[in-house]
Amino acid sequence: MSDKKQISDTIQVYFDSMYESNPGKVLDAFHPNAKITGYLEDGLHEMTTDEFAEFVGEQHPSPREQGQTLRADILDIEQAGSTAIARVRDEYLGMMFLDSLSLLKVDDRWCIYNKLFHVEGPAG
Repeated sequence: MSDKKQISDTIQVYFDSMYESNPGKVLDAFHPNAKITGYLEDGLHEMTTDEFAEFVGEQHPSPREQGQTLRADILDIEQAGSTAIARVRDEYLGMMFLDSLSLLKVDDRWCIYNKLFHVEGPAG
């Protein structure tokens, strides 16, 4: 399987984690030392992988259980050796996010090492 396909698959696991409120999939997609960082209306938010997994797991009913359509797209992937940068857009919790993901290939497996998020506005 090509690196780009593996990177895309990792990003899909990330999308699915939020759509299903599945903390295990967060842990599968993200490196244990990753940071999830960005601004919401109330200011700067920073989370570890474990904190993000817990947050995702608390969202019940999940978007999937609510019958929502998964709205998530990979806009661009740039790979340089065992590193990559991806820009993705996804709808989550009533907001449209533009995420910048940095990924690393560790032990022949791609994982998200950092996520910077920007809220573009309300979903819809």
